Amino acid sequence: MSVLIDKPTRVLFFTGKGGVGKTSAACSMAISLADAGKRVLLVSTDPASNLDEMLGVVLSAKPRPVPAVPLLFALNIDPEEAAHAYRERVVGPYRGLLPAAAVTSMVEQLSGACTMEIAAFDEFSKLLGDETFTADFNHVIFDTAPTGHTLRLLELPAAWSGFIETSVGGTSCLGPLAGLAAQKLLYAASNAALRDATATTLVLVARPDRASLAEAERTRNELSRLGVDNLRLIINGVFMAGDPDDPIARAMEARGSLALRNLPAGLDAILRIHVPLLPFGLVGIEALRKFGQPKAEAAPQAKSTKVHFQGETLDSLVDEIAKQGKGVIMTMGKGGVGKTTVAAKIAMELARRGYATTLTTTDPAARANTSAFEAASCDRPPSLEVARIDPELETRRYAEEVLANAGAGLDEQGLALLKEDLRSPCTEEIAVFRAFANTVAEGEDRFVVIDTAPTGHTLLLLDAAESYHREVLRKPSGSPEAVKQLTPRLRDPSYTHILLVTLPEATPIHEAMQLERDLARADILPIAWVVNQSLTPLALIDPLLRSRQAEEVRYLKELAAHAKRIVLMSWNAEAI
Repeated sequence: MSVLIDKPTRVLFFTGKGGVGKTSAACSMAISLADAGKRVLLVSTDPASNLDEMLGVVLSAKPRPVPAVPLLFALNIDPEEAAHAYRERVVGPYRGLLPAAAVTSMVEQLSGACTMEIAAFDEFSKLLGDETFTADFNHVIFDTAPTGHTLRLLELPAAWSGFIETSVGGTSCLGPLAGLAAQKLLYAASNAALRDATATTLVLVARPDRASLAEAERTRNELSRLGVDNLRLIINGVFMAGDPDDPIARAMEARGSLALRNLPAGLDAILRIHVPLLPFGLVGIEALRKFGQPKAEAAPQAKSTKVHFQGETLDSLVDEIAKQGKGVIMTMGKGGVGKTTVAAKIAMELARRGYATTLTTTDPAARANTSAFEAASCDRPPSLEVARIDPELETRRYAEEVLANAGAGLDEQGLALLKEDLRSPCTEEIAVFRAFANTVAEGEDRFVVIDTAPTGHTLLLLDAAESYHREVLRKPSGSPEAVKQLTPRLRDPSYTHILLVTLPEATPIHEAMQLERDLARADILPIAWVVNQSLTPLALIDPLLRSRQAEEVRYLKELAAHAKRIVLMSWNAEAI
């Protein structure tokens, strides 16, 4: 088996828009290096990692061997486990010294989403910046979260180093600054490792479609700004029609070819690898070994197939939601399943029916969604507004509000400490959360369709909602009304309609099932599943597409046994 990336550096990052095949590419690279006799550590930084399913092994936060691949070890950075360890490291020294109530208050203050982020980042930094943690391995490969979350992670070494360097106070929103200062050298080493082209390569993974390539170009620009220039580009799922008589196959090939002809100039300058679309799903070691190899043969099928599966239409679901007259619709699921497309379609249909509607997003990579959002805007009815939560704008607004209120009666030293605390990276988390609460509140008067971030980031947002809700119940006077009402609104099925969006494939369906279980623990129940880009309803001739169509059947049957309502959307050559 050949290695996907020639002359790999010791550290490799795989990143890109959700659903492009980052995990498949990272796993394939790790397996090929291990097969070549290298000791390899494969690390997932995704809060919604599916490495376990891909490799067929139960993983934890410690390296575990992959039995089917000697020399390969893997781990998941668990944000919750990391946050627990971080809290104990910060709070532990004060146990027995401070009153129990004070210790409890510290623990509660360190229970937010920003604490989870920096705690997971600590684990990431050890693996990247301190070689003593990875000295036993020839290569360390990071399978990262979808791009917005990854860029945030890569920016943190500089953000936290700068914050610690210029801070003069004794505490931050994450507790005593001494605890952070102790990590300063580690953060600086992580920062340096990212920029060292002899040590680190960042691999952008994309699909041959406009949105995915636009996201890759945006990421390239952001990485260049961060000083990370040793890049490679993998274009995954390149399809060549195997039967000229199949119009679906011709349309699929034409759409990919058009996207590649219009490749952004910045990406065109990067060394790239084209990976063909395979006729089967990439779950399991043997399937992953075939990733990037010459085109695999499709299983023989009948000349033309059409599988019958009963699902309802998106229009019928929109008709039902429209009867409410107002409320919130949220599309959730794994990155790359088409949440943005489904959200835009729903918003357009509600607006065409005459309802005042807002289409917005919680995705930190929202700029990558502009292609779908702009397309929705081109022919949009006057009653449709298109917006997004802008982290920079919301952070500025929040900081100004805090300074105007909490800073009004402070002396010069107190004001300086407050400004310092507002410069921490956590401020953005709080500001975006409050903006999300305000967005949900707009559903009192109109329809608000929210295209959410990929699963892991969305769960962190909902965890924050639950944490804030508990705090509001204890101290109800200190929070805006939208924050007080956020969790009750999300739990009200007549107010908030959750749609789980998936593809007819193993990983996105199983990840959405886990998301559904996580939502249930918060008393939030989805109203329907939307299976997007399905080949099942289509009459196909192309052998590769027929093979993929046949693969869909078992996953659709599994979903049908699980879900009460399923909307089936067929593959369409026309992107919204």
